Amino acid sequence: MIRLGLPRFWRIAAGFIALCLLAGCSFMVDAEQARVCRVAIPALNPGARIAVQRVRPGPSARTIVIDYTAENPGRPVQERMVFCQFAAEGLSPNKAELTAIGTERGPISGASLYFLKHYYIDSPEGVAGDPGSRLDAAVAEIPAGAAYSLQQLLVSLPRTAIYALLAVAYALVFGLSGRINLAFGELAAVGSAGTIAGASIVLASGISSPLVGLSAGLAAALFAGAFHSAVGGYFTIGRIPSNQPSLIATVGLSLFLMEYLRLVQSPVTVWLPPIWSEPWPLARSGDFLVSLTPITPTTTGIGLVVALGLLWLMKSTGFGRAWRAYADDARAAALFGVDGPRLLIQTLALAGAMAALAGLLIVAQYGGLGFAGGFQYGLKALIAAIIGGIGSIPGALLGGFAVGLFETLWSAYLPIEGRDMALYAALIVFLIFRPGGLLGTQDPTPRPV
Repeated sequence: MIRLGLPRFWRIAAGFIALCLLAGCSFMVDAEQARVCRVAIPALNPGARIAVQRVRPGPSARTIVIDYTAENPGRPVQERMVFCQFAAEGLSPNKAELTAIGTERGPISGASLYFLKHYYIDSPEGVAGDPGSRLDAAVAEIPAGAAYSLQQLLVSLPRTAIYALLAVAYALVFGLSGRINLAFGELAAVGSAGTIAGASIVLASGISSPLVGLSAGLAAALFAGAFHSAVGGYFTIGRIPSNQPSLIATVGLSLFLMEYLRLVQSPVTVWLPPIWSEPWPLARSGDFLVSLTPITPTTTGIGLVVALGLLWLMKSTGFGRAWRAYADDARAAALFGVDGPRLLIQTLALAGAMAALAGLLIVAQYGGLGFAGGFQYGLKALIAAIIGGIGSIPGALLGGFAVGLFETLWSAYLPIEGRDMALYAALIVFLIFRPGGLLGTQDPTPRPV
């Protein structure tokens, strides 16, 4: 029986996720708003050399303050500040709309603000004149090669979490039924659409908080992913007795979901505005600053906690024990009371929720995912599941990490156009020399699909 009491693990996990989500709520400045406010500075100081000193939250909501220095030829350096107010914040699409601006001398007039917005800030000259943020952060100086490698590793963290969650979805279904559902990439796109829908409902109610919007998007994504996976998997896996027809049916399900999303969501990808994207400096090498945005540890932390929670679920609960027993010997498990069809539906729903959560992480990290954008994610996650050991949940997590790290290192040091070809070649090598994967079966041939 699954215990009803909330175990200590889940209390720690919930606290960790809450800390990740709160990482950028109150003590950072929105990066897009900071960029718009910085772009206005050269227009307020024509001909001066600008050096941004500090960007900080303003005294009221939707405001920021930038402290900077202006150096005119033949004049002493002046310490100045600019105050910017915006129309909205958080997930609102018009959060970068400037509504008021002022300096230490007072606010500028409405006419000046109009000309500044329409004839400078939005112009190519204005964008090119962005003085940027200050680079002399008080961080450790490290060698150039180490700085570059560290930055690439940090960039790869969200991608590894996404691949790991999708690979786990493949492992859950294959480990139980011995079949592959090729629609998990599209289920990630369903999760991203659910995230956008949930966040949009919150925005329509007048709440622009990223935390509230992503929470609503999380609920919508998990429900949509679990529902579509359970229903689609029931007809393509549960009702088809043979393996090859079932595999072909999942291809049809993948195409159906792709077209379904195109009609429901429209062919145009809906993007959420960037959130928690102000860079945190970590180290430097000369002018190269190694930085990390708050959304990166947030998405990575959520993926890590969910992965650990899934391992705990499969090891310590009644569902996990039933899943492992049925995966080892379906007939013996049925004799001991395991309801195979019900367990399959539960597994499909759980796998769909994992894929949908991957879709949420894609939206939070990258802004959006098109109706056909899940195919590449699903294909690479399938490769990760095979490399890790198809049917092994720890192996799927390891494979997701390996594929994400492989892509990052290849993109950083080798021609990026050959990256996918190299990944597929690596899959061939694994199928030849270790068909069971890193943590899968040690038999000379993989489990038949």
